[in-house]
Amino acid sequence: METIKSSGEILPIPALSAQSIDMRYPNGTVALDNVNLSIQSGEFISLLGPSGCGKSTLLKMFAGLESPTKGQLNWWGQTFDTTGSTNGWRISMVFQEPTLMPWATIEENVRLPLDLAKIPRLRANQLVAEALEGVGLSKFGKALPRELSGGMQMRASLARAIVTKPDLLLLDEPFGALDEFTRNRLDSDLRELWRKNKMTVVFVTHSIYEAVFISSRVVVMQARPGKIIANMPIEGPIERDATYRISDPFIQQCKTLSELIAYAHQTGVV
Repeated sequence: METIKSSGEILPIPALSAQSIDMRYPNGTVALDNVNLSIQSGEFISLLGPSGCGKSTLLKMFAGLESPTKGQLNWWGQTFDTTGSTNGWRISMVFQEPTLMPWATIEENVRLPLDLAKIPRLRANQLVAEALEGVGLSKFGKALPRELSGGMQMRASLARAIVTKPDLLLLDEPFGALDEFTRNRLDSDLRELWRKNKMTVVFVTHSIYEAVFISSRVVVMQARPGKIIANMPIEGPIERDATYRISDPFIQQCKTLSELIAYAHQTGVV
């Protein structure tokens, strides 16, 4: 999709746009204040900021789970209708916890959104197999969630999110509770899934190092009231590995973001 400016220049319609978004809760808490953000199709965006800056609130709005008090949200130039329809665009979300059904096998957990969409079982099983292979769980489809480690459970949750082949993947700090080694591996795997499947990804994190490694752009937010204070494109190769984590561009960009986060703490009410 595209739009034409008055000058005749053709511009792509953003996958997501937030225009003058406010979020005020009944108790008086201002979660978001005049947030403006445009995300193009195919970007990998990280929302980075201190606790209470409204990152998760904004992510839930992009999922259609919350509505702003003021302002306008668009998905590919359109708004959700009154039924919550996404007008044909597929959206998936991964939460902080795996949220797997404990009585169901990993295959059954991953197949759930396909069953809800009434996808024929043969096709659904093919899609489940592809998703499990994509997250490295091909050998664990018959296992129950309790038989897997925390990292493997999160992989299963990720497989469930990508099994529908979403256009937009939203992740709310999914790896925050994992050890550093598992987290780094999952960051690499998620970035590879993004690259192969050509998804638009919005990823909430508190980790500067994770944001720089995984993103094509980092959006920095200050704490209450939640505002965007910086948009920082990330310099780095498309395919990133451990050597990128010790490269000069990685280190310098982490330093810049550290300074921005320090400023976010100073300007917001934490």
